[in-house]
Amino acid sequence: MHGSRLRRNFLTAMLLGPATAWLVVFLVLPFIAIAVFSVGERAPEGGYQAAFTLAQYANLPARATAFWNTMVLAPVGALACLLVAYPVAYYLALRAPQRWRLILLALVVIPFWTSLLMRTYAWMYILGGRGIPALLAFVGIEDVRLINTPGAVLLGIVYGYLPLMILPIYVSLERLDRRLLEASADLGATPLSTFLGVTLKLSLPGVMTGFSLVMILLLGEYLIPTLLGGGKVFFIGNALVDLFLQSRNWPFGSAIAITLVLVSVVVLIAANRISTRVSGARRVDLI
Repeated sequence: MHGSRLRRNFLTAMLLGPATAWLVVFLVLPFIAIAVFSVGERAPEGGYQAAFTLAQYANLPARATAFWNTMVLAPVGALACLLVAYPVAYYLALRAPQRWRLILLALVVIPFWTSLLMRTYAWMYILGGRGIPALLAFVGIEDVRLINTPGAVLLGIVYGYLPLMILPIYVSLERLDRRLLEASADLGATPLSTFLGVTLKLSLPGVMTGFSLVMILLLGEYLIPTLLGGGKVFFIGNALVDLFLQSRNWPFGSAIAITLVLVSVVVLIAANRISTRVSGARRVDLI
């Protein structure tokens, strides 16, 4: 028995070893390095200088605009994605004909086959002076500015991250037991009551998965605010690029990165708590 248990433990260690080493090298060690940098000082020529100080964290309000924009536009953008994605996922899972479902799902995923940079550049043209504003000017509506605004950034967010919101919700709805919907109708519930009490409640794990996934990615978003915000709508990701590559203030950038990680953890915990409390699910499954 003892020898068999040792063999099982050895086999388990061999199977988990490569994945564990990968996580340690590419996740744990970089995080430790960033944590060490965050309590250091900026060297005179830029970069990191060994020290132990919390001055970088005390200086976080210096980037209050980037934090404010991110903390406002990231949840608003995730919510906008949710409002668009849920009807689409609902139709795909419960209303679309079976023979067309796979094709429609493929159409949802196809934009991911194209670079986000190319798709965002397309929106720059659509929202720029030769796009929608030119059409509006042609019909007499002049001086309309769409590019380099928070609205343009939100539009880019919804377009860029919509598939990531649709797929987890679709999975939750596709797993829904249709007999529950029939039972609710047989008991006299209205369609709205059935949707709120059965469909929405049971699909909440997928909703929270999609929301938290999009929200976390938006917290570090750099490309969309840069191209569609035109340097006027700063996210934390833009601040990090500036601090690490231009200002070369690695300790301050590391402090912001650690704060960003903590915010992401809070988002995941909150999503899990809400999903568990409302739907009774044990956890939020990240698809």
